[in-house]
Amino acid sequence: MPTPPDSRVTSFIEEILPDLIQVRHELHQNPGIGYEETYANQVVQRELARDSIQFRTGLAGGTGLVAHLPGQASKAIGLRADMDALPMQELNTFAHASQVPNVMHACGHDGHTTILIGAARVLAKLARSTPLPRPVTFVFQPAEEGGAGGKRMIEDGCLDGSIFAPAVGRMFALHGWPEIEVGRIATRIGPITAATYVFNLKVTGVGGHAAFPHTVRDPIVAAAAIITASQTIVSRNVDPLNSAVVSITQFHGGTTFNIIPGEVLLQGTIRALDPAVEELVLRRFTEIASQIAAAHGCTAEVEMREPHYPVTVNAAEAIHFLKEVAPGVETDMAPVMGGEDFAYYSEKVPSGFFAIGMRPGKERIPGLHHPKFDFNDNAIRVGIETFCQLALHEVNEQFA
Repeated sequence: MPTPPDSRVTSFIEEILPDLIQVRHELHQNPGIGYEETYANQVVQRELARDSIQFRTGLAGGTGLVAHLPGQASKAIGLRADMDALPMQELNTFAHASQVPNVMHACGHDGHTTILIGAARVLAKLARSTPLPRPVTFVFQPAEEGGAGGKRMIEDGCLDGSIFAPAVGRMFALHGWPEIEVGRIATRIGPITAATYVFNLKVTGVGGHAAFPHTVRDPIVAAAAIITASQTIVSRNVDPLNSAVVSITQFHGGTTFNIIPGEVLLQGTIRALDPAVEELVLRRFTEIASQIAAAHGCTAEVEMREPHYPVTVNAAEAIHFLKEVAPGVETDMAPVMGGEDFAYYSEKVPSGFFAIGMRPGKERIPGLHHPKFDFNDNAIRVGIETFCQLALHEVNEQFA
């Protein structure tokens, strides 16, 4: 049977919510890209200290932080927030818009960080009067946006109990979702975000005068043919019932109108939800690039950049646990082809990644990674309450 929600959670959230909204605005004004989240780290330290919550900082290259509250079970529950922003110029003009040129919180990590701060403070208040049913480990990680900060946090011991014992037995994280109405929670069992690769492709030919193309080996023509042919991988090699993406997003080559260059550089991303599909797409992309380049008298070098994110897989037991504490959670959310470094946690322990709504009614709002995106403050309460109920849920097991 689900544990009845603790009414004190709602009361404590209401008590600190005005302060937390100000914290969220402060974080939004002072964003930092991956591994440069110094301001956010200092804010987290300040807010945890208000309720005398133990923490250790300096992780994952410096800006990562883990906090902890003791509890009665033999395994801890882990709750994670990402802190980094994106390298893009904000176009909002409200009072809490970014004050850092060309950096903004366009993915809502300011909201995620605020929610985890709030959950830690609420649970700390509860722990003063009643022991928590299980220990809670709060993971504030840097560099989710391509920097694999989650991987480095795990390597530094955020899950295995070497920073705060005991080890984490289950892990949860949330993400604000602009397409879902405020108050709703959505997730699914199984793959929820895709494995993500970033590739560099160099096509090398023989350059020369644009008036004499017969004397050169044109890498621009070869690269254009590679771009066109690579789109057949998904349409002609991948089972239509599976999902994959091949997107070439940058094409750099040449210096002026009358010179055919000796090489061009392409960059893009490959994504898949299934390891077998992932392997197929990577193999076919390399084959197509090298063989089409050769057909044009050129060569192709494909580099898959590190890190690449694995598939984020929601464990059935973690999602069932989430449904127990949030009976209205929707479990038919479609997987998305975006990458998410929560995948590293889901490889280590049974994990649940879920979306909380941010859309006010039927009104559309700017989407993730849009220069006018802003986290909806009305979603903060929902996130804190869900995290707290996950931590407080009484069950007859020890996260074995």
